[in-house]
Amino acid sequence: MTSTKRQHTLGIWVLALGYFAFYVPYSGLTKAVTSGLLSGGRPVSGFALLPSTVIATAISMLLFITVMGWWKHAGRKQIFGYNVAAPGRHTLLSGLAFSTIIIATTLAYSFSGVSILFALILMRSGVLIMAPIIDRLFQRRVRWFSWAGLLFSLAAVAIAFAGVRDYQLSLAALLNLAAYLTGYAVRLPCMTQMSKTGQREATLGYFVEEQLVAMPVLVLAPGLFALVGHSSIANEIRFGFMNILNAPFTVPGLAIGFFYAGLGLFLAFIYLDRRENTFCNSLFACSSLLSGIAASYILTWWLHAPYPSGIQLSSACLIMAALFVLSPLHHLPMYITQLRQAMGEHRLVLVDFVKTAPGEPPPASQGQTASVITVNFQAVREVLQKRQAGGRS
Repeated sequence: MTSTKRQHTLGIWVLALGYFAFYVPYSGLTKAVTSGLLSGGRPVSGFALLPSTVIATAISMLLFITVMGWWKHAGRKQIFGYNVAAPGRHTLLSGLAFSTIIIATTLAYSFSGVSILFALILMRSGVLIMAPIIDRLFQRRVRWFSWAGLLFSLAAVAIAFAGVRDYQLSLAALLNLAAYLTGYAVRLPCMTQMSKTGQREATLGYFVEEQLVAMPVLVLAPGLFALVGHSSIANEIRFGFMNILNAPFTVPGLAIGFFYAGLGLFLAFIYLDRRENTFCNSLFACSSLLSGIAASYILTWWLHAPYPSGIQLSSACLIMAALFVLSPLHHLPMYITQLRQAMGEHRLVLVDFVKTAPGEPPPASQGQTASVITVNFQAVREVLQKRQAGGRS
């Protein structure tokens, strides 16, 4: 019979740390390139940067899956007589949504008048609000510390929003935000319904099938738009594809794509964790907001970008509070209670140890556990006495 007792593991915190480590260079480099901090004040269009970033992301992600040997976890279908990896209905939708999220995230940092922190606020606030709604729809229990982490996260977002000055939201930026949130509105329910079980095979299968869809679409969608479109945006994307080998922003664009592949990998497994979406989204939002603040400081130190405000630091304090209640430290009262109970049970054993001479058997009334503890203490005392005798000789 399988135990239903909840397991408290730290794997998701390793994922959050990896996500933070990749998001700092991703967001900072994207903002530095598109704002002109790396090109002497000549900004680069986010749409022109897009081709090199999506190609690098797709190659990095698919190469990682291949090196890890994870293709075997994907579902299989017979196509023209060949048994090939193929997505299911939910992973197909999730893959399309993920490709939309990747494009929208990169473009979010490229709009004029939108700082790293402001872009993060716009994106994370919507996802944070979405999480408990999805948990409610799928009847998943939301624990008290997940609610507390959500409230702290939303408070951090609100404070950071109050500290943003002179921001501008163009129609393109609003449409991009809508695409980003729509992507998560599709992706999170698919993950919740199919793969938040804690079973490794299901998790890896879902991830591989999602990437099987997302990575080709990530490259083909902008390419097709550049091929048939006639707008200024299509012209910029076309310029990015045509000059991908010799444009001065190609190398930074490839680096941005690589970093997104890394953060996308960690983030996918955060969302696929068995815990409720409210917990996972709060942890994800805290990690990304901290990475945004860290990236802002790096740009200030490195390229003399505007210095983060005191309000942003206040927001960071609330983020730390959210991480505290989300961490295993929220079990601290339980650990203290267990420690007190253990001390109460063995207090008499310690008294008996003091009264018992070396070599005497432990009191039978204390039971098996008491005997083990008493014998251990007697062994320690005998060793100490031998050492003292050796020192006197």
